[in-house]
Amino acid sequence: MIANIVKPGSKTRGVLAYLFGPGKATVHTNPHVVASWDAFAPDPGPEASPGHKQRMAQLTQALDLRVKQAGDRAPEGHVWHCSVRAAPEDRTLTDADWATIAHRMVHATGIAPEGDPDGCRWIAVRHADDHIHIAATKMRGDLRPPRNWNDYHRAMTELTQIEKDFGLAQVPRGPEAAFGTPAAKRPTRAEHEKAKRLGHDKTARERLRHTVRTALSHAQNLDEFFNLLADAGLQLETRALPSGDLNGYKVALPDDATGGKLIWYSGSSLATDLSLPSITKRLAATDPTAPEPSPTGQRRQNPWHQATAAAERIPHHLDHADDALAQDHLTVFGEVLHALPAHASTSHLRTELHRAAAAFEHAAHTRARTGYEHARALRGALKAMRYQPADGTGLAMLLDAAILVVLAAQQRSALRHHDRQVAAARQTLIHLQAAYDQTAPTTLAALTRHRPPITAVHKYARHIHEVLPTYAEQILAEDAWPALTATLATAEHAGHDPATVLQQAAHKRPLDDAKSASDVLIWRIQRLGARHAPGNEARARAARASSTRLSRTRPTPQGAADAPRVPASQTRRLHRSR
Repeated sequence: MIANIVKPGSKTRGVLAYLFGPGKATVHTNPHVVASWDAFAPDPGPEASPGHKQRMAQLTQALDLRVKQAGDRAPEGHVWHCSVRAAPEDRTLTDADWATIAHRMVHATGIAPEGDPDGCRWIAVRHADDHIHIAATKMRGDLRPPRNWNDYHRAMTELTQIEKDFGLAQVPRGPEAAFGTPAAKRPTRAEHEKAKRLGHDKTARERLRHTVRTALSHAQNLDEFFNLLADAGLQLETRALPSGDLNGYKVALPDDATGGKLIWYSGSSLATDLSLPSITKRLAATDPTAPEPSPTGQRRQNPWHQATAAAERIPHHLDHADDALAQDHLTVFGEVLHALPAHASTSHLRTELHRAAAAFEHAAHTRARTGYEHARALRGALKAMRYQPADGTGLAMLLDAAILVVLAAQQRSALRHHDRQVAAARQTLIHLQAAYDQTAPTTLAALTRHRPPITAVHKYARHIHEVLPTYAEQILAEDAWPALTATLATAEHAGHDPATVLQQAAHKRPLDDAKSASDVLIWRIQRLGARHAPGNEARARAARASSTRLSRTRPTPQGAADAPRVPASQTRRLHRSR
């Protein structure tokens, strides 16, 4: 269940007219009172019912009685209005259920404590199956205002218990939901309704926020950031001080207007970390040693490999770093996720990556202040990725590492009882896993087509038993085993010792949480194999010569079935809790 407490109003009749009227965004069906302060409050009923106006006047007068008595002592905003809505998957509650919930809510928020004869006057109106509205006037019987400070947090706490008592869906809540300001500000109800009318699945605020974050993930400096916003089709205006220094910016969608005038959003209104000062600090934090594009468009190092290596270190930082440093790494990782959709090869993959980035905004946010002085290597690699399109291998290996990062973030949030962040991380994992499952099979299949001769396969199998005896049977039975042999062969041809590089790959990342241990080893060995192997030129020449002799004297084996394998039923399967 969720509660929404609106800004206090001063017109009791106006609120009641809405509650018992036909509705605007949603149709009000049979509006009626399910509970009130004394169980005898007049019930106006639907707007078209006989005597509606007379009963509406009586109810308004009854609710306002103490406000009139208090005179000048009454607060200016004396109308308290709270809606309580059940989750879509919840059962339909009865009027009696909603009456009980209403009594508990006014008690918990301090509007009308149970057993207090001087509690405020209130009613609960139901005009749909899934929610009620509670309207109260904030003046007690002793003509003092109620003590309802921090009412939203108290309402959320009570709803958590109500969900347990009624067997309803448990909505994630936590300290961040109650006290923190989310990095990504949530759209209002009016914005959702407008998007629905215009046929958009996202509100203007959400569409703008995603575009701004994507531009920020690619930009090297502020000028390029503004150019990318313009290239994306946004309307852009900047604000300058008398000195000429920039003081802010705002953006608008070309198709988002009211009365012919564009609706503008400042960066800070999209998200607290998208203000101009935050963006300026973030752009200045790029690692100056990161690979830059050369005149020919080539790079000294593969930025996708660098980004993956940096991402693999994030779980360690989350386990051992303080909140500020951890937030820095999560912030940069969020930028990486926003950059990935531009490298998607299909619209379906792009959609999954978009959704993962959006979900991670809520999974990554904590109350710690981001300083941007850490995670410079990852940010530098991210900027360089813009100039080097991802092949299937680069994207697959980065997605594999990304899943580990989100798992670590989810565990960190769970230890701190940040239920909202845990739920958001869970959604991020769903979309990242879907994206990985779309990307990895094509890459692995391409590797498999370059599998080595059978003698090399047997040799690599012996190395697996020697280096990873605990996981050997599992790896040899996995579908990705042929692709792993091809990867080891490529590394050997480059001058690496296959047993050594296999051991290095295994020690870089634990395999206990891996859905496929072979996949993990493939991505790690690919990065290790791409490095120069000094002093191993002779080994590389020997490996290539051996491969040539074998290919001339015997036919190429027919697929992975020729490799030593163990029936899957006899293996110890490990699963990643994604």
